[in-house]
Amino acid sequence: MTLPRISLITPVFNSAKYIEQTFHSVFGQNYPNLEYFVVDGGSTDGTLDIIRKYEAQISGWISEPDKGMYDALNKGFARTTGEIMGWISATDMLQLGGLSVVASVFQAFPEVEWITGRPTLFNEEGMTYSVAPIPRWSRIPFLAGGNRYIQQESSYWRRSLWERAGSRVDDSRRNGNDFELWVRFFRHAKLYAVDALIGGFRTHAASLGLQNLDECHRIHDAIIEAELQRIPEGPKIKMFRKLNAEMKRIPVVRFAWWRLIEKPFLSGGWGAAPIIRYDYQRGVWFQDE
Repeated sequence: MTLPRISLITPVFNSAKYIEQTFHSVFGQNYPNLEYFVVDGGSTDGTLDIIRKYEAQISGWISEPDKGMYDALNKGFARTTGEIMGWISATDMLQLGGLSVVASVFQAFPEVEWITGRPTLFNEEGMTYSVAPIPRWSRIPFLAGGNRYIQQESSYWRRSLWERAGSRVDDSRRNGNDFELWVRFFRHAKLYAVDALIGGFRTHAASLGLQNLDECHRIHDAIIEAELQRIPEGPKIKMFRKLNAEMKRIPVVRFAWWRLIEKPFLSGGWGAAPIIRYDYQRGVWFQDE
């Protein structure tokens, strides 16, 4: 069976310290139908020398000033044709065999349009040090404040979903716009969790997201508020978000509220897509309700 073409983008700006490891994690996939495009924002630290070193293994690359990572992603995706899409930033890495997971899941389930794997973290040196439990995802709990972090490094989608959601990432901000993309994806498709390793986020001192976590959360909240204005469930979700914030400020009821109300609701269990797991004895993926 012909493997689907995967279009993978790496946006980069002055990441000479890490990008070679990122490249190795991509090339080490040995995935035979990969369209890999690198978009550099005009690096001055040696990044371009590393890109040129590996350009024979890259489908294409450009280097020019841009408005940040999301602008770079739009430039890159506009140059690709693959049925499956995703991106890996220049400080992050794919897990071994991650693209094979992606391709085989989408082949096994034609109705699935959007997946994410187990969230994993790399340390500064590139060692995997955290593999989180597999979460379940659904739109209403997500908008209500649950499971805020869909790990971008482990998330892939069909081009058909990308096109229905507007065919671009919002590039009006320099932070938090992957969250805005997920909100738009949720309008059209369920997010399926895959019980496997696909990609991982590197924790390091220069991480834009970690440096500006409070700002990132404010952006998330603003995106959610805008989305709640346009959906029928919006008023009820806004009421829950307000009540939830108030209950967590009261020490004597905070734990009971979390245990009995917040956790069951926000865990995403109701209305969530099944978890996709692998049966190694039969060699097939299956959906675990």
